[in-house]
Parts: sequence; structure tokens; C-alpha cells
Amino acid sequence: MPAIQSTSATHEWTVTVQDSTSSPLREVLGSSGNLRALIGTPVSLAQSLVLQPLLFGVPLGAPGVHSLGLPAPDGDPLVVVTLESFEAMQGTRLDGYRVGRWPTRGLAARSPRYAPPPGFISVTPENEYTQVSKRFRLRDFLTHDQQDVWPKVLVLRVPLLDKLELIGDALERRGLPGLLHIMSGFRTPQYNAQGVGPKGGRARESRHMYGDAADVIVDANEDGVMDDLDGDGKVTIRDARVLLAVAEGVELEHPDLVGGLSAYRANSAHGPFVHVDTRGVRARW
Repeated sequence: MPAIQSTSATHEWTVTVQDSTSSPLREVLGSSGNLRALIGTPVSLAQSLVLQPLLFGVPLGAPGVHSLGLPAPDGDPLVVVTLESFEAMQGTRLDGYRVGRWPTRGLAARSPRYAPPPGFISVTPENEYTQVSKRFRLRDFLTHDQQDVWPKVLVLRVPLLDKLELIGDALERRGLPGLLHIMSGFRTPQYNAQGVGPKGGRARESRHMYGDAADVIVDANEDGVMDDLDGDGKVTIRDARVLLAVAEGVELEHPDLVGGLSAYRANSAHGPFVHVDTRGVRARW
């Protein structure tokens, strides 16, 4: 169970499913209605006039996971995740956890989309199971190295969560499983650098380092590979393209969540999958 810090105030709200499309609860739940966490710096959260009534009494200045004191329409708890400043790190590490440095040249010097993140979530064994959306928890997006080192650094942006939830719902409307599995979510710069180049196939300025990208599969049977979405009895790139087409439809309906999409073939290390991100501009490869 997640470690949720108590807040100094308890909100008294009468919330119905119909209310979920109105402000300010709509701001919390996102376009999908499936978000369960507000994530931001103390400044960014405090500056939102829409959210101020909900955040009264929440200790925004204390980094970590705090109860919002308000449930989602389905009863799930809602939380506020306040980011920790990178000043808390010792150079390129958080305690013993290796992080590295974000790029400062190239795209990082030309585009604010590639500026270093404003802060990070310190993930511990106590909070890793915190539910951040209907389908996902903090731990789903962690970098895959240093398994036994805690705390871990995580960068996770809410638009990515919203887009993935919309994709899951769209799959279910098509009669397909909506259980998405994150193959690769956030990557620390030091971890991403290990795969840069022709052999690794990772981009030097990968969106995975910025918390708004994920490589995903539909895995309802939980066998670790893409499900047979096209019903031909095999798992191939065509199944990834089914998932890609659903993601394309979500972007058309929600242009504010536009970003990168690409279907990848299977290789000796993994089955087919789809890359999804919310970089703010349309990208295909």
C-alpha cells in the first residue's frame, strides 16, 4: 500500500459521476476521467486558480505523496504528488541511485521541450504502489536498472498518463483488452545513454528521459508480450499496428495530447510494441 501523508484539512464534497466533467475535479481527473494524481512542483500547483479550492490544507511545500482528501467518482483515492527539487541530489546521484545529467546542448539549448525536468518524484518501497491513474501506479514507470537501490528518481508527466488511459478506454470500446503494460517508461539519463547508438537504438535526447514517453503493449494474459489483437493467431507487427491505430484516433480526438507514435517489430530481446509520447508536436517514424 502507498505511504500517503496526511493533510491538515479534510474536504467535504458531494461528488457524483456527473460532476467529473466539471471544474475543478475535471482538472484532476483529466480528459480520460481516469487520473488519480496531481503531479507538479509546489509553485506550479499553487499557481493554479482552478485547483486552489481542492489544495487548501495540502502541504505542497513538502515533497512526496499527499492525500487530496477527496475520492474519484469510482471511490479511488486522489493524491497530490509534490515534486522534489533536483537540488536534493548530490551531483548525478540521489543517495546511492545513479541518475546522470540531462542534455544541455543540441535540442536542449534550442527547445524548452528538452529543458531538464522541473523536479522529480522520490520513489520508495513505501510509495511505489501509489495509484496515479486507473490503470497505473508509480512503480510501472520506473527505470529498469538498480533494482535494489532506494529511493529512486522518477519523472512522470500527467499528459502521458491521460493519453495512455484514453488509449486503454478506446481499446475496450473496440472490444479489445484495455490492459496496457509499460515495457519502458522513464529512463534516467545515465540509463538511456547505455543504449544510444546503432546497437542500442535509443535516441540521445529520448523523450523517455523527460517523463512523457512509454513503450507499451496490450497484455491481458500477462505473459509479457503483446496480445493477438488482430485475431490471426500470431503476435506480429500487425498487432502493434492495431494498437497504433487506436492511439492515432486518440490524438485526433485530443490534439492537446499530440506527440510521437511508432510501432516496433519484435526482435530477440522483446516482442512488438508501440512507443507513445506527448512531446507536444506530431512525430512519426
